[in-house]
Parts: sequence; C-alpha cells; structure tokens
Amino acid sequence: MTATTVDTDFIHVFEPGSDPARRPLLLLHGTGGDERDLLSLGRTVAPGASLLSPRGKVLEGSAPRFFRRLAEGVFDEADLKRRTDELAEFVLWARERYGLPAPLALGFSNGANIAAALLQQRPEILAGAALLRAMVPFVEVSDADLAGKPVLILSGALDPIVPKTDAEALACRLSGSGATVEHRVLPAGHGLGQADIGLLKDWLAHR
Repeated sequence: MTATTVDTDFIHVFEPGSDPARRPLLLLHGTGGDERDLLSLGRTVAPGASLLSPRGKVLEGSAPRFFRRLAEGVFDEADLKRRTDELAEFVLWARERYGLPAPLALGFSNGANIAAALLQQRPEILAGAALLRAMVPFVEVSDADLAGKPVLILSGALDPIVPKTDAEALACRLSGSGATVEHRVLPAGHGLGQADIGLLKDWLAHR
C-alpha cells in the first residue's frame, strides 16, 4: 500500500487486488474524509478488487472535498467542471501507472457527486458507478453517451441533505443518457448502514 503525490497533486492510496476478474474500484470519500475513509468498505463489498482512493484537493475549513460549494446543496459548477477534469486525468494516470482497466466509482456524498459529474462530463473514464447519497451535479442536462454503463444509486428516505426529488432527478438524467440505472431508496438518513453494504455487495458481484 502506498500514499503518493503525483503531478495532479492527488494524495492517494492504491491497494492492488488479488482477483483479476474483479473490476477495480475508484473510492471517492465524502466531505471531511480522506483517502483511507472508504478502504474498509471497498474491501468488504468487493473482496479481491484493486482499490484506488484519492483525497479531495479542496478544503472547506479543514475538511477535504473534491470541489467547492456555495452553500449546502449549491455547487460551484465552474469549480466542479475543473475538478472533474483533474480527477479524470488522475484516473488516466493511475490506470497507466498501476495497469488498471476503467474502474467502477464508489462514491459517498461529495464523492458520489463528483462521480456523477465524471459520468456526465468524462464518461469514458468510468465503467460505471455506485452513488451513495448523490445529488444532481450540474444544472444543465448532459449529452453524454452512457449506453451500457451500470449505475447504482442508493438514497436515504430520511436524508436531510439530499432531497428525494434530487436523487430521482439524477436517476432520470443518467437513464436518459443510456445508463442502466438501479435506484433504491432506503429507510435511512445521510449515513450508510448495513442495508447499503448488502445492496452494494450484491450489485458489485454482478459487474
């Protein structure tokens, strides 16, 4: 396991997998997390998969994030577009460096939002995505071709941060771009629980 700073300035952890049949996971943490936050989850839901986990470069106070926001649920879209391209270039670098195929993103909250942005802005980067407590990243509808890309969206019915209608809108947008979307609404808040882990593990087992 190594933590490395590359020319894109992403501190990250890479854990090589033991099962070459497993597609690698791109782990994208939530606000205040870091490159180690989702490693345990990744190992649990995709045993044997390679794990690539960068740390967000934006600080909100002392809390790392992947892009800036103007208020709760209001994104700085100019910054989001720039950060999405930066993350895409990092993934391309990491694929060459570590010999990886296109990964599946596994993102939580802020990490899920930038994963959704990757799907819409740089669809060639990901093989698909599991989006946990995600929102619509861009106001404008994307014309990305997501034909055949699998997407799992797990939302919380009691989530005080992500409105139900926003998660539904994201599912509709991705479906409209051709993705194969499974959207599940759980009796949960913004945090993750055992139901999320079980659904994730089952979904990833078929990818």
